[in-house]
Amino acid sequence: MGNKTYQSAVVVIPPREVWPPIQQIRQNHDRHFRRWMPHITLLYPFRPAAAFESAGRHISAVCSEIRSFEIKLNKFGYFRHRKKNLTIFLEPEPPDPLIDLQGRLLGAFPDCNDVNLKGQGFVPHLSVGQSGERLDSNGLLASLGENWEPIFFPVNGIYLIRRNDPPDDVFRVEKFFPFGQNKR
Repeated sequence: MGNKTYQSAVVVIPPREVWPPIQQIRQNHDRHFRRWMPHITLLYPFRPAAAFESAGRHISAVCSEIRSFEIKLNKFGYFRHRKKNLTIFLEPEPPDPLIDLQGRLLGAFPDCNDVNLKGQGFVPHLSVGQSGERLDSNGLLASLGENWEPIFFPVNGIYLIRRNDPPDDVFRVEKFFPFGQNKR
């Protein structure tokens, strides 16, 4: 994996003002709560920090052709990893702008396709936790959805994030890449 590292990613990050209900769930159910901010992964692993300047030019070129769009987080879904291990997530609606964006980024970074290699390929999602429970009408997924209020937010660009080695291994924003000027 010489050209990629698990210390960087390209992601969509919701605005901080919509974080509280997401973080409340993540704090209780997400073992990655400390390391990651709420996000939708587009490319991970990504380039090492030494390659950020070059990678940034490619990301900027992709973003210049993208228009802003709105995301709605309204329902929960899950990925089954093993017989009983699950990742629970919020499904961004509509998924198509994120799928298009990720496809364009993949065109610029074809070797950063790790999120496309699992299960059904790239599925836009915002992880909120993991569970070993079996899902049923009384399970975690149902309980999370009971009192959930939909969240809407604009996506006006994407973020390059990175982390250091432990113990300072919390992801931080390295750079924001705004979408093109032809917004809405």
